[in-house]
Amino acid sequence: MPKLWNETIDAHRRAVRDATLDTTAELVAKHGLMSVTMSQIAHETGIGRATLYKYFPDVEAVLRGWHERQIGRHLELFSSLAQEQGAPVVRLERMLEAYAQIVHQHHGSRLAAILHGGGHMAHAKNHLSAFLAAIIADGAEAAEIRDDVVPAELAAFCLSALAGAADLPSKAAVGRLVQLTMSAVVRQP
Repeated sequence: MPKLWNETIDAHRRAVRDATLDTTAELVAKHGLMSVTMSQIAHETGIGRATLYKYFPDVEAVLRGWHERQIGRHLELFSSLAQEQGAPVVRLERMLEAYAQIVHQHHGSRLAAILHGGGHMAHAKNHLSAFLAAIIADGAEAAEIRDDVVPAELAAFCLSALAGAADLPSKAAVGRLVQLTMSAVVRQP
């Protein structure tokens, strides 16, 4: 097949997949996790059920696909934050704030409990830990962040501490948790 034809088919497949993922997320938000069916997804997406089954075997697979895409977007955000210019302590705080807000907004639901069991979560957590450890190492070298604990351990501490954001009642409380976490890792004068 000509290259242009392959690119067109791939673009079409991505568009169908993205529309399916978006529609499913909307249906779950509107009707609840247990109410969504493959027939509803196909109808709302505007594709035939047979086509939908070529992409996904069941609703759970669609939801996993949606979640993997969300995790990919989060990793892109963390990667861009890690690569920003500026003092490591400022970059670290931005990354921790972004992570804590994501935890606060998206966790604690039945859907999150189902989706967080996949292997993609371990992969994403490893990437995030590596981003944090690199910033922490830069900060330790710049004498901004404590250097008496290995960067990977400080990164693990930050992620563990910020997991508590899922249970907090407000964004302001999440901000305070981030500040408390930062005070534990920033080098004291």
